[in-house]
Amino acid sequence: MAKDAAKPVILWFRKDLRLDDNQALTAAHRSGRPIIPLYIGEPAAAGTGPLGAAQAWWLHHSLEALNRSLQKRHGRLVLASGEALEVLRAFIKESGAEAVFWNRRYDPAGISIDARIKHELEKQAIEARSFGGQLLHEPSRLMTGNGTPYRVYTPFWRALEGGDEPEPPLEAPAELRLTSQLPTSETLESWKLLPTKPDWAGDFVDLWTPGEEGAQQRLHAFVEDALEGYKENRDYPARPATSMLSPHLALGEISPARIWDATRGLSQRVPAADIVHFRKEIAWREFSYHLLFHFPRLASANWNDRFDGLEWCNDSDDFEAWRRGMTGYPIVDAGMRQLWRHGWMHNRVRMIVASFLIKDLMIDWRRGEAWFRDTLVDADPANNAASWQWVAGSGADASPFFRIFNPVLQGEKFDPNGDYVKTYVPELRELGAKYIHRPFEAPKSMLDEAGITLGQTYPRPIVDHASARNRALAAYSATRDAA
Repeated sequence: MAKDAAKPVILWFRKDLRLDDNQALTAAHRSGRPIIPLYIGEPAAAGTGPLGAAQAWWLHHSLEALNRSLQKRHGRLVLASGEALEVLRAFIKESGAEAVFWNRRYDPAGISIDARIKHELEKQAIEARSFGGQLLHEPSRLMTGNGTPYRVYTPFWRALEGGDEPEPPLEAPAELRLTSQLPTSETLESWKLLPTKPDWAGDFVDLWTPGEEGAQQRLHAFVEDALEGYKENRDYPARPATSMLSPHLALGEISPARIWDATRGLSQRVPAADIVHFRKEIAWREFSYHLLFHFPRLASANWNDRFDGLEWCNDSDDFEAWRRGMTGYPIVDAGMRQLWRHGWMHNRVRMIVASFLIKDLMIDWRRGEAWFRDTLVDADPANNAASWQWVAGSGADASPFFRIFNPVLQGEKFDPNGDYVKTYVPELRELGAKYIHRPFEAPKSMLDEAGITLGQTYPRPIVDHASARNRALAAYSATRDAA
């Protein structure tokens, strides 16, 4: 059916809060029809909005930034809350729109909602078109030679790297034909996405600039200043050596194709090993979505069901100490406090704190995954679940359960001078490098000199690592015996 060029098209923004390399936006622009830019605040039960309170803070500022970008093109973003299909129907009726364009999402709830919406709109003779672009490759298409999903990361990476290069990213249109007759918008303030009493996100602004412009600036700074040496430096949390693009990716302020494209043509000044290692991090995100697409219960069920029989301790006091960064292991505590202070944690430290929760404390990985969902500005339904299952040993191509990080040795290896610990655990700031990761072994005279009283100003370890390791291995052995 031919569509009336005077009738508007609804451009439904979701986790693609950008104008650059936005396939749905480009298609709407090329259609020649006036565009209604819409963001729907869907019910929490839909699982398609911010994953937690920290990401809600980010979403607020990201929507503000997107609206500013649209205002520069003589339009604005329309906000509406409610069940997505009902909101779309109301806007179609009010505006006379004959088309709705959006970019695909790949979480189970989002896939289900979008399939129903497309079906229902098409029954009304409304053009409903979805586009890719949130991933480098559609997870339904990148399959093994046998036509089955990948279960191991390395062959997945080889297939991704060895396949066709991702399409070059699309530039944002210089001008957009945004309709002048916009439906009434709800106010962003009425959505109450920001914390108030207390404002626990007060320090987030010291580190983050949400929005597409902030994402582009972060990418440029990383490629110019930190990509060279990335392979080695990325494991040291005190070094400014990671891209810190993950929260921008999580809400689609930048596309993976734009990031991939920024690493092209750099071989004259950046070692190939650094470029490949960084691209592998992008590919891990792709692999995580591949797993979530083919195993929708990734966040709630063990990929390997043998782990269903693992006996967890799930001690509430231990969980609270971990959550607050009061375990008595400085690298763990620094990570958990960094998470609370900035809504983010260095990736090496994420592995350390996850291993400690799961294997030293024998607390179900799902409790850790839920806490990260609520406190990470880069909370991601695929990355978060796949990475927790990787550490737990229950996931696809996972680290073996018996690989148990020693938090002291990890700290000494990757934070040798204690710079990271001293940033986030200030009560240990005066302790020398020899004992910064093992204050419980420091002589009393040294602790006194540093102003530290174990059990008062800084906790003693809540578990003995060696004993906890033996307990974890015994629990794992019991699941093998039962299998």
